[in-house]
Amino acid sequence: MTQIHLLTLIHGMWGNPGHLAELARIVREMHSEPADDGTQLHVLVAETNSDESTYDGIDWGGERVAQEIYDEIEKLESNGDKVTRFSVTGYSLGGLVARYVVGVLHQKKFFESVAPVNFNTIATPHLGLPRFRSFMSGVFSSLGPRLLSRTGEQFYCMDKWSAKGRPLLQVMADPDRIFYQALALFQTRRIYANAINDVTVPYVTAAIETYDPFLDAASKGLDVEINTDYKHLIKAFSQPPEAPARLVKRKKSRRPMLPPFLQFRFPFNLLLYISLPLLIPVGVSLVLFRLSKASHGSRSRIKLLEKEKSTDTLMSAIASLERSVEEAVVDIMETESAPIDKEAQLSKEQPILTPVQLGIAKNLNTLPIEKELAYFEDLTNSHATIISRDVVRFPQHREGEGVIRHWASSFVL
Repeated sequence: MTQIHLLTLIHGMWGNPGHLAELARIVREMHSEPADDGTQLHVLVAETNSDESTYDGIDWGGERVAQEIYDEIEKLESNGDKVTRFSVTGYSLGGLVARYVVGVLHQKKFFESVAPVNFNTIATPHLGLPRFRSFMSGVFSSLGPRLLSRTGEQFYCMDKWSAKGRPLLQVMADPDRIFYQALALFQTRRIYANAINDVTVPYVTAAIETYDPFLDAASKGLDVEINTDYKHLIKAFSQPPEAPARLVKRKKSRRPMLPPFLQFRFPFNLLLYISLPLLIPVGVSLVLFRLSKASHGSRSRIKLLEKEKSTDTLMSAIASLERSVEEAVVDIMETESAPIDKEAQLSKEQPILTPVQLGIAKNLNTLPIEKELAYFEDLTNSHATIISRDVVRFPQHREGEGVIRHWASSFVL
């Protein structure tokens, strides 16, 4: 009988298992030999919550992945193996799904017989998606909950997930709830965040922070030291006591804004630019239509799922628990929040965090969490690069390999 350490990888919004191919390849390569006690690594790349299914919410996605884990364990044990250790890594939305999954497993007493070892997230919006003081951020904050179905509502903490009307992300960060308690069981908790240039999941929410020193680097200065062993990973950073007289502006990306398949040579590039006033409205209309259609399909699926909902789901268990809590206690929990960083409030560059998001950060930061920061200067959006999401179509995604190798080398087998 072989002892198995099961590592589950969970992709992000609109994702599929192929997005995590480099993570799976590198961790298998670096842990191809068994541990000293003979335990072998087995990697499960979750498949059941792919593409448009990611619209259905963190909770329904988590229920699906939890069932997939049980199915995989059943297959392994039918071959005479025994799962004795468990780890999970989630990318982007997948990190929130991972936090839900461990709650499901803990509720079912999974960790009484299987040791929880590594919990990792990469570029995950732990605080939800924050607003910034810009027109486009306001548009996305308004449209996101409508166009991304249940997941969008949960991203922006607009849902009323619990029986008392609290959003799911707030419940998941509550020390008195099973999600937080499951997270606390893991031997190691390590999260990776992009320090700069992640327009999808900004630093504050990926790193569970309430202030972003990288946004104020232009006015206050910032000393950044890169890890020489792992490319693009920050070893240390600090703000000088006083802003230097001359500040070096952060380098802007020199890469073209267009994807490779739209990067034409002269004179065809001129034809493309001339056509942009027509192409952009058409493109935006098509995107909105696609999002609306997918969201409508998701809401129809959710209605069917809720009709068939078993009392065995964690949603039912939490709802029952919340109803049993005295009203006064819930009121205290809902109004409690972290102290507001006045300096951050004064800066126009800083994100606008709600009292709920501040409270989430406060609660999660009571756990011992290792935080690793990636620093990709020469990119328009570093969100996909941090996991080398698609190295075939986008060769620049290979720049994320150093971060992946740090994650794999830090993995406790």
